[in-house]
Amino acid sequence: MQKPTAIDLFSGCGGLTLGLKQAGYNVLGAIEVAPKAQQTYKLNHPEVQLYESDIRDIPTSTVLSDLGIKCGELDLLAGCPPCQGFSRLRTRNRSNSVEDPRNDLILQFQRYVEELLPKNVMMENVPALAKDPRFTQLIVNLKKLGYNTTFEVADAANFGVAQRRKRLILLASRAGTPKLAEKSNKKLLVRDVIAQIETPLLSSDAIHTIPEKRSEAVKRLIALIPKNGGSRAQLPVEYQLACHLRSDGFRDVYGRMAWDEVSPTITSGCINPSKGRFLHPEENRTITLREASLLQGFPMGYRFDAAHGKEAIALMIGNALPPPFIMAHALALLTQD
Repeated sequence: MQKPTAIDLFSGCGGLTLGLKQAGYNVLGAIEVAPKAQQTYKLNHPEVQLYESDIRDIPTSTVLSDLGIKCGELDLLAGCPPCQGFSRLRTRNRSNSVEDPRNDLILQFQRYVEELLPKNVMMENVPALAKDPRFTQLIVNLKKLGYNTTFEVADAANFGVAQRRKRLILLASRAGTPKLAEKSNKKLLVRDVIAQIETPLLSSDAIHTIPEKRSEAVKRLIALIPKNGGSRAQLPVEYQLACHLRSDGFRDVYGRMAWDEVSPTITSGCINPSKGRFLHPEENRTITLREASLLQGFPMGYRFDAAHGKEAIALMIGNALPPPFIMAHALALLTQD
């Protein structure tokens, strides 16, 4: 049987595409504007037609023509419109988050649905989007187009991802009644994913061996954090940083992951101990880029170009959609009533 077809909008470094492939889809095309993400995508998905441009500049007629499909033929249109303006941190800080111009890219996602009329639609995003009028209007417009819809805020840890990561998932279908994926009976833990990875000192993996640059004071602080889930809060006052003593928030900073728990949400700050609980459970360092990618659900062989730099790769990994989470919901669309 021919594989169902899909297009990936706002593809980033390819996490969504990988999840779709793992579910059995033939990803025909993808759109991404960021150059380093484009290059990483092509390293891992060279057979996919990648549009290296802003989605606002790409007519759907061009995509249909290039990919040899007609309106209504595509099996799945999937994507995650950039969502930084809806992030929990920005809304918590009461910045002008909902006015972030990137938030209106959800309208471009809607345009592609209207002009391609795919049989099924999947959109993933941050939980706060569910309360925004733009999302409400998207649901209304999908229903006007004849789609049945369902959505929820789900934790990726319940779908084969070894991290705590709450995300909004929307499924819509003109071909049936979509059902969200069922939760896994067993959670993957940090131990399951990174315990067997060789130490960076012995590795030939370029993104596993990029060295850390820390002051001696920070190195001493990290060494004092108790192993396997320890926190800076457990240290005597004389070892606490002044900024931590002044603030009662952000308790996870300079904390270690625990072997037998899921990891915290992998963000673009996952290589910085001041950004969250990103210290290795035992070794006196943060997790490496390879370990971060594994915790995000990428396989060991997924390729990142070390020449892009540590921060750029961390941003790609932190912004990526966890492939197992996508695979579970893409499979659910294939088995809908």
